[in-house]
Amino acid sequence: METTAAQPTLSKTKASTRTLIAAASIGNALEWFDLVIYGFFAIPIARNFFPASSETLSLVIALATFAISYIARPIGALALGSYADRRGRKAAMLVSIQLMMIGTAMIALMPSYRQIGIAAPILILVSRLIQGFSAGGEFGSTTALLVEHAPHRRGFMSSWQFASQGLTTVIASLFGLGLSAALTPDQLADWGWRIPFFFGLLIGPVGLYIRKHLGDGKEFVAASAAESPVKELLLSQKRRVALAVGILVLSTAAGYLILYLPTYAIKQLHLPSTIGFSATLLGGVILSLVTPVVGHLSDSVGRVRLMVIASLLYAVSVIPSFVLLTKFPSASVLLAVTAWLCLLKALYFGALPALMSEAFPVRTRATGLALSYNIGTTVFGGFTPMVITWLISITASSLSPGFYLVLCAAVSLVSLTAVRKTVALR
Repeated sequence: METTAAQPTLSKTKASTRTLIAAASIGNALEWFDLVIYGFFAIPIARNFFPASSETLSLVIALATFAISYIARPIGALALGSYADRRGRKAAMLVSIQLMMIGTAMIALMPSYRQIGIAAPILILVSRLIQGFSAGGEFGSTTALLVEHAPHRRGFMSSWQFASQGLTTVIASLFGLGLSAALTPDQLADWGWRIPFFFGLLIGPVGLYIRKHLGDGKEFVAASAAESPVKELLLSQKRRVALAVGILVLSTAAGYLILYLPTYAIKQLHLPSTIGFSATLLGGVILSLVTPVVGHLSDSVGRVRLMVIASLLYAVSVIPSFVLLTKFPSASVLLAVTAWLCLLKALYFGALPALMSEAFPVRTRATGLALSYNIGTTVFGGFTPMVITWLISITASSLSPGFYLVLCAAVSLVSLTAVRKTVALR
């Protein structure tokens, strides 16, 4: 395959594996950190920006804003994914992290509804839309960069995309624990929730600096550029997109369910907020440590095999886990259930980004990854906390999250069977 003039060349000094992982993961970490913080502090955010006739309605509106912002993700996926396939992974990564910093700054500095009225919730929505657009291109370009620098270690390299989510969950949980312990409920509701967003702003410049000193991978440089990656993807690779979305469903739904656990612990189990944050802290540690191990393992034993095992275990154990939670709502049970769900999630999504990358050719890889990832996270991720809250309210059953996750596990199992037959994968 020929290298076109428009394509960037490899950097003169080959970046170390450690630098590559840091550069690719830090934007994903910032994206996930903001998502986790928004979910963890959904209640004070609802009170500040979305006042309503009842606390439940206020929370649902705040979570709906969280979900609506995901509409921008597929748009960002097409725009930034196409840019990455035409101009290079590095170029798209620089744009996405700058946009993410703008959205984070808006949330951190936004006056409350009492101060500026209806402009407050509108601007919060705008900030989330900016973040959604940015996040739309982040996963595709960074995952492509990782797997194309080390094609023989795709599982291990790309697993750090999701391991970084676990690490940021740990940091976010520490913020939740620390602020809940150090501040009164009124202080936390008034201004304390803003502190983690200011911390998030510190991550951005570091990632921007590291990314400026990267080059694109050998596979991308050697490939012929697609003149119109979006057109090529939508005309000839729709089935690949659908299958990639399908295998993503369980991972993203499980992730956002874990994100929702602090709110679930407070609202449904009537446990102190510190217990909910402790559970997600434990979960974040598990995701950070186990995910790269699973990614490494998937390079030798196969990705689909590991993911099928995790799907089956989710399907048979998630409802009993929530029965246990509702029957014995205590700190120890919440910690045990969270640890189990996170262990299964790590087993599933440690191999996921490599499997998704193998579903697309190099010339449309960033666009295909970005579009499929963001369709999946929009439908089964961003709307998950709102859907769970709504299901609990209409069914009066605190087991609703378990039934929802079983449905998602079934969808991903079918997709894994189909992707194994359709694409030559490990």
